[in-house]
Amino acid sequence: MKTTSLSRREFVMATASGTLASGVAYSTSSSPGVPTPGVSGSISGKPAILGGTPARTEPFPEWPIYKKVDEEMFLDSLREKKWCRLYGTITTGFEKKWAEALGAKHVTGVVNGTNALYAALSALEVGPGDEVIVPPYTFVATVNAVIQQFALPVFVDTDIETQQIDPAKLEGAIGPNTRCILPVHLGGNVANMGEIMKVAGQHSIPVVEDACQAHFAEWNGQKVGAIGDIGCFSFQSSKILPCGEGGAIVTSRDDLYDRIHSFQNNGRDRLTGTREGYQHQGTNLRMTEFQAALLTAQLTRFEEQCIRREQNARLMDSLLKEVSGIEPARMYKSCTRNTYYIYMARYDSHHFAGLTRSGFLRALRREGISCGAGYQPLNKEPFLEKIFNSRPYRRLYSPERMKRYREENVCPATDELSGQGLFFSQRCLLGSEQDVSQIVGAIERIQIHASEIARVT
Repeated sequence: MKTTSLSRREFVMATASGTLASGVAYSTSSSPGVPTPGVSGSISGKPAILGGTPARTEPFPEWPIYKKVDEEMFLDSLREKKWCRLYGTITTGFEKKWAEALGAKHVTGVVNGTNALYAALSALEVGPGDEVIVPPYTFVATVNAVIQQFALPVFVDTDIETQQIDPAKLEGAIGPNTRCILPVHLGGNVANMGEIMKVAGQHSIPVVEDACQAHFAEWNGQKVGAIGDIGCFSFQSSKILPCGEGGAIVTSRDDLYDRIHSFQNNGRDRLTGTREGYQHQGTNLRMTEFQAALLTAQLTRFEEQCIRREQNARLMDSLLKEVSGIEPARMYKSCTRNTYYIYMARYDSHHFAGLTRSGFLRALRREGISCGAGYQPLNKEPFLEKIFNSRPYRRLYSPERMKRYREENVCPATDELSGQGLFFSQRCLLGSEQDVSQIVGAIERIQIHASEIARVT
């Protein structure tokens, strides 16, 4: 029997068009450990949306995951009956572990990542009349934290290739009212902290890192969240380090730590406790002992999970090089670790016979592969205009200032990216190499039949 070696692309084209001759065996040259494309039926034949067999019938690994250690530590905290951090020791223990892991001096656990951002801005005394620089391509909590302080979110456009805030446009956004720079490390990737810290230092502006999606990600070997003045994390159930809800605030500045710790505990001074009354304004954002117990247990396998996602992401990068029209998010050279809360990419319909992104996503979901469309531009969300026209904002900001603000807060790169974004959940990277191969195989199969799919979607 004659054996011919085909590339992955050639194999897909051949199987899809039915040109493989009977009695002729074909082998594919792929990386060691990578399943042979087409063998499992994941890329041969018509796409599922056209009546073919789905690439996947099994679900991706479940999330969140709990094991015996999680159950034991949670039940221990339950039986101890010291459910509030004021009486127990579990939250303090987790804070010490997280600070050590990040290379930071202080960590304060709080109820969730949104309130971590809120407490961080409060510690920096961000308030009415101030401006906070934020990216427009992120989850809404980043902006909500600014609005809670009655400050103005100033949007700096996106670097479309990395999908992070564009450092080249940062300098032009700084003005006399700029109080803070709030970059987001989106999807486990890392914003350009070199340029951000440089610009911040030149203007003596503090930096709050929104690392809610980037646990253990690194810039030049340093963990994000511990680079700026303050770092904020989320432990919501979809995050790669989950406890249902929960958050943490990181700093190596003693003065900020004192303010943060006091703020999350109703304004009680960190050192004197209740003995001298309430020394500061605050609220109750205290992390519970239950949350800390789950996080401590989750940490026992966290690094292993990070490594698995990184390995599968590198495989996905490699396989997608053969698929025109799907462009994975680039990392800056100094990003030494991306922990892939989201595998981010861009979709170009020109390479898919004009098939719209929504049509592509419907076809991909029919293959048993979930994928999202990314974020919409926050600077265009309708709630902002409602806020800016509210009584407090009308009292704080003149019509002239708001007119200028609206004219300046345009983000064309984000507008473009919002129509191209693809977000694959971290669950897609927690399984086997075959899972990754099936994802890319399904994409290739959709591309081959894109013109047919476009007619039915």
